[in-house]
Order: sequence, then structure tokens, then C-alpha cells
Amino acid sequence: MPTPAPIAPLYTPDQRRRRDATPWTLVQGLLAPLQFAVFLASLALVLRFLLTGAGETAADLSVLAKTGTLYAIMVTGCLWEKAVFGQWLFAPAFFWEDVVSLGVMALHTACVLAWWTGALGPQARMGLALAAYAAYVVNALQFLVKLRAARRDPLLRTAEAG
Repeated sequence: MPTPAPIAPLYTPDQRRRRDATPWTLVQGLLAPLQFAVFLASLALVLRFLLTGAGETAADLSVLAKTGTLYAIMVTGCLWEKAVFGQWLFAPAFFWEDVVSLGVMALHTACVLAWWTGALGPQARMGLALAAYAAYVVNALQFLVKLRAARRDPLLRTAEAG
């Protein structure tokens, strides 16, 4: 049976030190579950509206709240990435997560603009919100996979054992 290829470390020892030292790591750790809770509540409100026609304003406000939490996590994520990797976005370790994050932001922003300008009717606006939320789920899964990879990082296991 072939030996599995070694897992490339997600962080260098210096990046790990910076990650552990920056307050933005804690901020990201707090904002991520908050954003997920807002997402679940908003998803329920959007689906309620689409299924019953009731609660349009609540659904719209929930999409606005979800977009606000997204922007908060994106801005603080850029601060985290700068502190850890020395660049605001597209650090090699998180390149594809950042690319998808920008798409998620574009979709969420389009939802808010459509609401604000009246460019889309309620049904289309909520459909756009569902597309934004689907993209968010993909992006959240990317980050969960990355978090799992970081926990399997051979440098981390060595540091914890020592």
C-alpha cells in the first residue's frame, strides 16, 4: 500500500505565531458563528416569504442583517490575513476562499441594492438572496475544510506534542 503524501502545512511557524497573537483570530472566531446564526434566521424568513407571501419586510431586513455580518467578517478577515500573511487578500493559503468570498459579497450586495433601488420584485429579490446564501454555504464549507486542514497540520501536531 503506498504511503500517503505528507500534508503541506497551512502556516509557517512564524505565520502560526502571528495567527495566535493577533486579536483578529478571536474576532473571526466570534463572528463566524454569529454570521451563521444570522444566516439560519434569515434563510427561515426568506423561505417563509417565498412559501407563504408573509413577512416580506422581515425577510428583507434579515437579508440586510446577513449582508452586514458578511461585511464585518470580510473586513476583519482582511485585517486577520494582513496580520498573519502580510497581505490584505489572496494570501496563497486562502486564495480560493477569498475568491469565492468576493463572489458571495457581490451576490449579497446585489440583494441589498435590488431592495434599495426596487430593481427587482420581492420574489426575484428573495430568489437572489437564496443564490447568495447558496454561495455563502459553499464558502463556509471551504473555510471549514481549511480549519480542519489546519488542525491536521503536522507542525501543529508537533508543537502540541512538545
